[in-house]
Amino acid sequence: MSKAPAQEEAVHAYGWAARDSSGILSPYHFTRRANGDNDITIKIQYCGICHGDIHLVKNKVWSTIYPTVPGHEIVGQVTKVGLKVKKFKVGDVAGVGCMMGSCGSCENCKQDLENYCPKMLWTFDGQYEDGTRAFGGYSDKFVVEEHFAVRIPNDIPLAGAAPLLCAGITVYSPLKYFGLVPQPGSNKHLGVVGLGGVGHMAVKFAKAFGANVTVISSSPSKEKEAVERLGADSFLISHDHEKLEAALGTMDGIIDTVSASHSLLPLIGLLKTSGKLVLVGAPVEPPELPVFPLIMGRKVIAGSAIGGMKETQEMIDFAAKHNITADVEVIPMDYVNTALERLEKGDNVKYRFVIDVANTINVQTSSIKL
Repeated sequence: MSKAPAQEEAVHAYGWAARDSSGILSPYHFTRRANGDNDITIKIQYCGICHGDIHLVKNKVWSTIYPTVPGHEIVGQVTKVGLKVKKFKVGDVAGVGCMMGSCGSCENCKQDLENYCPKMLWTFDGQYEDGTRAFGGYSDKFVVEEHFAVRIPNDIPLAGAAPLLCAGITVYSPLKYFGLVPQPGSNKHLGVVGLGGVGHMAVKFAKAFGANVTVISSSPSKEKEAVERLGADSFLISHDHEKLEAALGTMDGIIDTVSASHSLLPLIGLLKTSGKLVLVGAPVEPPELPVFPLIMGRKVIAGSAIGGMKETQEMIDFAAKHNITADVEVIPMDYVNTALERLEKGDNVKYRFVIDVANTINVQTSSIKL
């Protein structure tokens, strides 16, 4: 794991931080570690807002250390490179997702699965071995080891690319790993539960892979959007028992993106024998596990969390090739508290808030300093 260089070389940064579990953000001056030999410094242009940011600022899942600067869907221009950096040059566009460090020596790291490293360092709330804090992307600049940044292709819109670094890889990785991608001459029927920031990405990637996609949602009003705009093949209302019964045993796999508590039993029933239900949402309340239907159908419930750096670069390149970006609502930095409130309430966000950091951060020298 990277060690932070000496404090006197620290990079002065500015962003928006939560000071306590109220989750209210306000302007904040702080320092980042210096740009070391293997590091790049990024001038942040856009940063996506993820539901996990709510968990962070309100201390719902992590033991949040305050003040905390959220943000882990970061894209921006490289402004400085270390002496040993090979992947980037000044002027390149780079992206950073949920992690910014790992041990580099464990079995997971050696298999390009840094996201499952026991010592993985979160972009938004981690600590280096010397105790130096890591802060997220609701800020003007970012310092990261080049290994934990991806190259953003020139022809992809940056605001729409930012959410790929969390929402995109969150669905791309399980689609590939669990064999839910159709092979030549075959077909796969995939269910996508939830049509939010992550769910709409699942639809886009699954369709690009050639799958038959059914969106499963509690909101009937989303059917037209799912089918006519995003290209889903069909739509199921999760409380329409008659249609759910007609769809029993028809799906090879389901990607469940919902962060709110919900029953898994109806979803298990939709799976074919040996079907796979993959959970990528993160409900705070644990769901009930219906064991008997799993046993009788040799069905699998699994989880998946983002992807390693090699796979994340693969995902970005695939997205650029197939013109996949997130559907976003671009907002100024001072709208962030309203955006988090709307996201928590499920207030018709289509489908990801993205902060226009570069044009709206407006440094205020009178704000609190670290």
